Amino acid sequence: MSENATDTSMSAPIANADSILSTEPPYSIFDHRQRALIIFIISIAATFSGFASNIYFPALPTIAHDLNVSIELINLTVTSYLIFQGLAPSLWGPISDVKGRRVAYCFTFVVFLGACIGLAESKNYTTLIVLRCLQSTGSASTIAIGSGVIGDITTRDNRGGFMGIFQAGLLVPVAVGPVIGGALAGSLGWRSIFWFLAIYSGVFLLVLILLLPETLRSIVGNGSLTPSSVIARYPLNLYQRTSKTKWKPVTSTSPDSDTTRKRVDVIGPFRILISKQAAPIIIFLALYYAVWQMSITAMSSLFEAKYGLSEMEIGLTFIANGVGSMVGTLVTGKILDIDYRRVKTRHESSAPTDPEQTNNSQESDFPLEKARLRLVPIFSGLQCISILLFGWTIHYPHKVHIAVPIISTFITGWTAISNYSVVVTYLVDIFNDRSAAASASLNLARCLFAAGGTSFVMPMINGIGVGPTFSVCAAVQAVGMLGLAIQWKFGAKWRMEAQAKRRVDVEREESESM
Repeated sequence: MSENATDTSMSAPIANADSILSTEPPYSIFDHRQRALIIFIISIAATFSGFASNIYFPALPTIAHDLNVSIELINLTVTSYLIFQGLAPSLWGPISDVKGRRVAYCFTFVVFLGACIGLAESKNYTTLIVLRCLQSTGSASTIAIGSGVIGDITTRDNRGGFMGIFQAGLLVPVAVGPVIGGALAGSLGWRSIFWFLAIYSGVFLLVLILLLPETLRSIVGNGSLTPSSVIARYPLNLYQRTSKTKWKPVTSTSPDSDTTRKRVDVIGPFRILISKQAAPIIIFLALYYAVWQMSITAMSSLFEAKYGLSEMEIGLTFIANGVGSMVGTLVTGKILDIDYRRVKTRHESSAPTDPEQTNNSQESDFPLEKARLRLVPIFSGLQCISILLFGWTIHYPHKVHIAVPIISTFITGWTAISNYSVVVTYLVDIFNDRSAAASASLNLARCLFAAGGTSFVMPMINGIGVGPTFSVCAAVQAVGMLGLAIQWKFGAKWRMEAQAKRRVDVEREESESM
């Protein structure tokens, strides 16, 4: 069944049996209330990646002192975390696209829980950095898997809004994580940070096992099929049975069920990453995300050195960045839905009158790049300005009040995550049958770029100063706009070529199997 099929999960109950039989199954059987619960659960799951990263920042100077190592070495634990944050979804994303979302979630949280307990008991730098890599392996994939869930239960018409809500949920740690980390490190010591994460993840794992349904379309179709695997089922599925939505269940033999069995393609995210239909926009986003992470990583040391702030005060300075991120993604998600519907209406009004031609036009010629990427140049320009403001105001701490760089982090967070929301929604639209793998490819690029940036940001600041460092960053971002321009100009052509090639491959496989 096409993803662009009408989503009837919010429609009125069907009056009689005849109308039930004549009604085409909806894209997803989950009604608005059920989707809200699913999005809420996966949003909480995605907070763990952000919590494990951001709760750690205010304690960096304290950990360096306690383990008797330099701040540069401690910053390498941030770099290693980002490297594995990029690599891990390339494994778990394809697994979730084949074996199921619940399977992937359960295994990743078990790994995360074990790593947190080990970190709380770590006594030396080597143990710290190894377990941070393992912790990242367990937490990072929750974002890619969550994006896959959204691709399972939404259509293009409403995906932007749901993706915005999901992104806002996972960004809560950006705002409150440093505050919690600063408070815990300042009162109970930095090890209490990891005990907090261990308790949090253990409790949530039980909630996830009980409440999250399997949504992978190759296993449950539009949600009406019963998974054969025990781990893919969930105990408390009563809320699904109380659905007011009336549907015609999709059978496993239906051509619309999307239940074709697939193999785990671990290199799938890498192929997406280097494909010409995705590479330009992914590289563009990775550059902007890397600069954002460089500014966040440097904040703790800069605010301590330039303004003499305590751990708790440093934690409070991160609130502006987190609030900007949350507000930005919520607003951007709504705008994405509005833009898509506006472009879709205009496209349909100019489409051929012949039904077959109209359907082909909608599938092949729809200006998806125009519908999704229109606002990206605005966000990008604002982020360049905010990065320059951040660097040069901290460069002269005695001349500029600390409120100015803090406000700049609000703008940076807003624009950086708005760009991310747009790009990840666009990629899920393009690779709907591999949504978690597509998200993993974006995650791989942005995290590896960020790992490189955070590894040399402090040495660069120490060498040429804060202002010049972030001026270079802004210049790199300006050059990165070329990727966006290339995607805008050639994206539609490359996307249609890939769709045509995929149809030919499917037809060849079907003919060979006959």
